[in-house]
Amino acid sequence: MDTVQYHLPASRIPRAWYNIVADLPSPPAPPLHPGTLQPLGPEDLSPIFPMNLIEQEVSREREIEIPGEVRDIYAQWRPSPLYRARRLEKALDTPAHIYFKYEGCSPAGSHKLNTAVAQAWYNREAGVKYLSTETGAGQWGSSLAMACSFFGLECKVYMVRVSYDQKPYRRALMEAFGATVSASPSNETESGRAILAAHPDSRGSLGIAISEAVEVAVKDPKTKYALGSVLNHVLLHQTVIGLEAIEQMELAGDAPDVLIGCAGGGSNFAGLVTPFLGLKLKGKCNARVIAVEPSACPSMTKGHFTYDFGDTSHLTPLVKMHTLGSTFIPPGIHAGGLRYHGMAPLVSHLLDLGLAEATTVQQLDAFAAGIRFARAEGIVPAPEANHAVAVAIDQALEAKAEGKQRTILFNLSGHGHFDMQSYIDYNAGKLVNYEYPAEEIAMALAGLPPTGR
Repeated sequence: MDTVQYHLPASRIPRAWYNIVADLPSPPAPPLHPGTLQPLGPEDLSPIFPMNLIEQEVSREREIEIPGEVRDIYAQWRPSPLYRARRLEKALDTPAHIYFKYEGCSPAGSHKLNTAVAQAWYNREAGVKYLSTETGAGQWGSSLAMACSFFGLECKVYMVRVSYDQKPYRRALMEAFGATVSASPSNETESGRAILAAHPDSRGSLGIAISEAVEVAVKDPKTKYALGSVLNHVLLHQTVIGLEAIEQMELAGDAPDVLIGCAGGGSNFAGLVTPFLGLKLKGKCNARVIAVEPSACPSMTKGHFTYDFGDTSHLTPLVKMHTLGSTFIPPGIHAGGLRYHGMAPLVSHLLDLGLAEATTVQQLDAFAAGIRFARAEGIVPAPEANHAVAVAIDQALEAKAEGKQRTILFNLSGHGHFDMQSYIDYNAGKLVNYEYPAEEIAMALAGLPPTGR
């Protein structure tokens, strides 16, 4: 039998997002004011975010209702399909059952639209007219640009320079939706000019791009900032992925033994796994949970779990997360969405509680897995998603070696249609593996802010 799809009707789009904070044995550490080092109050975040999203950021309610207009837009592509990858199982000759939740079917091509639509709606309801943001690979920028066009908002995107150069079609897509896109670091902000003065040939980083976008929002009372990952409200919006997947796995008559997601900031990983972890905390699921990051940007596996800034210019609050240091500049690997110095505080907390584990994949291994998957299943994954594919294949081969059945579910967070240059470079032998030097990580970590916590 070929690949099988488990489909839910539009009526089964979740009516509420799931907030795992309500069920955790202890809450994540609070964000701190960088000046006082005291926990932030909602008013401290108001220059950056509208109050309706700040309320979600600090919420401990288990369920937060999804607005009807957001659900109506979700219906354009949700519920997203869940597939059993039988052709891949056959190619691997494994007894494992491999399932993937496919988020590449959204109009923007990735999971990012799940939160972009929600954030744009809440900002419009708050009377906001302009949104500024950063983007790495361009998936988030594309999604927010599209969402802003739906709700009549102006969108300004600072795109990490290396991706700006590598992925011109992502930039073109953002501009087609009406966004203004600048390569970061730019000469448009104090943050960008300072970086360029020190490093004129800077390839940029998500930390730098965040600094530019936050600076624009803080200086203009008509503008708010929108973030594509890391913060609680962003991860909350992504839980539609896991909530649907729970129902779809029930349709399949199966239950996951292993849950896998790639993780840069942590949103698509958390979106899949936190609803399952909610079941696990109630004794209704026993799946192993694996977050996968690139070896070139190993925040979870080589970073420190401590308070740090989310941006390079230190304009953001301090959050407790796994971090490589806010001055860390990752190499220009093709998985642009995974080039971030920190991990979501909530994901970091899950790791600290032992509810999840982390591993790394080298760039060449990720692309080899993506090619193998594409030839079996007909979907070319985004470079970021290839990291999850690689670990899913490893798990299936491990089951084969043990001669045991194992049910594997991973999130295929987006397609690679705008990333084909990376596949061209891989096939031409131009890509290399990169293990970030320990001494450079140590230098970045030496600049962590003193918090006494």
